[in-house]
Amino acid sequence: MSVGFSTAAANSALDTLGSTYSWIKLHTGDPGAAGTANTAVETTRKQVTWASASAAAKASSADLVWTNVAGSERYTHFSLWTASTAGSFGGSGTVTANAVTAGDTFTIPTGSLTLTLPAAA
Repeated sequence: MSVGFSTAAANSALDTLGSTYSWIKLHTGDPGAAGTANTAVETTRKQVTWASASAAAKASSADLVWTNVAGSERYTHFSLWTASTAGSFGGSGTVTANAVTAGDTFTIPTGSLTLTLPAAA
């Protein structure tokens, strides 16, 4: 017997999660259980737009761009929030990125930020 969500249920849940937790914050390490650990010097949250979930996955549908970043560091993680400031933490994940220098522009390209749920095979 396979375990996991039906693809339809996973897609529905991902669409709900994506619309609820649509603000992205950058981190330099694991954000932890509350999403507040290893915060980047660059504190601006960007609002992500998502394509509709398909095959138990959901991907960003536009570039996320931080211009003139505040500090020199390496972003390794992101966290999901309900608001541009404060709000509720919804989850976190990893990003693959090069180090940035203060004043650089950092971009997560369209389709590079994804959410997935395990679907029964």
